[in-house]
Amino acid sequence: MKDTIQHNINIINERIEAACLRSGRQRSEVQLLLATKTVPADRIKLALECGELLIAENKVQEIKEKYEVLKSTQHTKHFIGHLQSNKIKDILKYDVACIQSIDRFELAEKLNQRLLFEGKTMDVFVQANTSYEESKFGARPEDLIPLIEQIAGLEALRIKGLMTIGLFSAEAEKVRKCFRLLKGLQEQAKALNIPQVQLDELSMGMSNDLEIAIEEGATIIRVGTAIFGERIYPDSYYWNEAKKIK
Repeated sequence: MKDTIQHNINIINERIEAACLRSGRQRSEVQLLLATKTVPADRIKLALECGELLIAENKVQEIKEKYEVLKSTQHTKHFIGHLQSNKIKDILKYDVACIQSIDRFELAEKLNQRLLFEGKTMDVFVQANTSYEESKFGARPEDLIPLIEQIAGLEALRIKGLMTIGLFSAEAEKVRKCFRLLKGLQEQAKALNIPQVQLDELSMGMSNDLEIAIEEGATIIRVGTAIFGERIYPDSYYWNEAKKIK
């Protein structure tokens, strides 16, 4: 099993390197994040033992379930799923270094209040719905910069970047449009020099579209299937959470 995971990681790294070369970028500019939704903790541990350090979960419950097995192995953990306000207290118990899916001020405000109560700070990304799909979470692109400006006033949150889930499509140019939109929003927001906001990171691209994301400026790509194997359901099922919650 470990040999298979290592082999898959090597292939992904080759893809990243090739995309960086085509784009005139350094390999060091792009981090590989292991998207570990539905992956058992023992398999994640094997990937960590292969030298990968950055993982991310979509569900607070999965973070809880895997915590004990993974806590003794060095890694950094992000949260990339839809976060409900009533789960904030839980998520702060399990060493999450960054929440990539802040998409509304109410959530940011409640997270800030809890962090202040606990005497902590946290890195966050602001999520944009660049595909304008009703099934996806994220702020509307036209609302993103005002949201960043609002969140910037919350002292316990450090905005480090932007995140998006591109269109699930076989048409590369439609996917590219989503990533290009996020890059443009990053540039617009950076030009405003908003105090306490860095926005150096762009989290976008997954197993099927990581090359396009890198070409358009991604600094973090989120790969699960191509490393751990196919899940019972496709990625679109796990990301399409809005319909399941309604």
